[in-house]
Amino acid sequence: MEDKIIDLKKIFEKEIKNISSVKEIDEMKVHYLGKKGPIQDLMKGLKDLQGDQKSQAGKLLNDLKEFFSKEIETRAVDLEEQEMEAKLQNETIDISLPGKQRQVGAYHPISQMLDKVLDVLIGMGFSVFIAPEIESDFYNYGGLNYPEDHPARDMQDTYYLDESTLLRSHTTSFQQHVLEKYSPPIRMACPGKCFRNETVSSRSHVIFHQCDVMYIDKNVTFADLISTQKEFYKLLFGRDVELRMRASYFPFVEPGMEVDLKCLLCEGKGCKLCKHSGWLEVCGAGMIHPEVLKQGGLDPEVYSGFAWGGGIERVFLLMHEIDDIRLFMENDLRFLKQFP
Repeated sequence: MEDKIIDLKKIFEKEIKNISSVKEIDEMKVHYLGKKGPIQDLMKGLKDLQGDQKSQAGKLLNDLKEFFSKEIETRAVDLEEQEMEAKLQNETIDISLPGKQRQVGAYHPISQMLDKVLDVLIGMGFSVFIAPEIESDFYNYGGLNYPEDHPARDMQDTYYLDESTLLRSHTTSFQQHVLEKYSPPIRMACPGKCFRNETVSSRSHVIFHQCDVMYIDKNVTFADLISTQKEFYKLLFGRDVELRMRASYFPFVEPGMEVDLKCLLCEGKGCKLCKHSGWLEVCGAGMIHPEVLKQGGLDPEVYSGFAWGGGIERVFLLMHEIDDIRLFMENDLRFLKQFP
């Protein structure tokens, strides 16, 4: 048994010197230390030995196995280092190639549009007021001269949280908040998210954004409203735009009107966005109703004011010639990345 162990060790030492790759050292490890290897074969012969011969042979085999393991491990490390060094020497790096750029986040298009609208209004002398999205019935309706039986109070239009609390249906709800805190002259703008239970289409959505504007002082006239709006949209679009005013009813203004902007997508010829009319409604406006001023503690015989509220999405659609408002809510990066 001892002679067989000595011969196996000599064969191993000769073979390991000729190993030249990691693959070969792995194969050698399986051959010598595997379950079907020569050491296991010698282990089987221990059953034929007796007493001291058996214990001595067993010790020699364990020592041999440990020797093989250490030699193979040492040789494997050396070969891995050699192969890595050879690989690095053969590799070339072109430092002129562009690196991989990380994707950088950006403001959502609606946030960009809100910032632009507010920049124009602030430049025109208006301050910004942030009102809550969850409102009481008073701020959203009662304080704005909505009768109890007005259709907009119906659940088909408004998302009610309980009998007296709701998700605001327009940013006009900020008016009584402002009148509670400030005295004329008041020049305020309120941007934010609104909610209405409407049919989703290319022109409308259940979640949308508005910016409401209010100016109250002595001797404010309808002419002030029209001239301010014309200047606002001119500055916003960076060029002269054509506006059209149509008489309309809103409980919180008297007289009231709807303001249309000539469709920039089709230049007034008619398209899907403007329902082939050539015009797109951008806001509702008018002189603040005397009852709203009274609710805010102001004498309508002394003070007057105007207000308007416009959709942010629709202005963005016109500015960038987009024909579907639903794109803003779909989180499609192919769309969003067009407005970095």
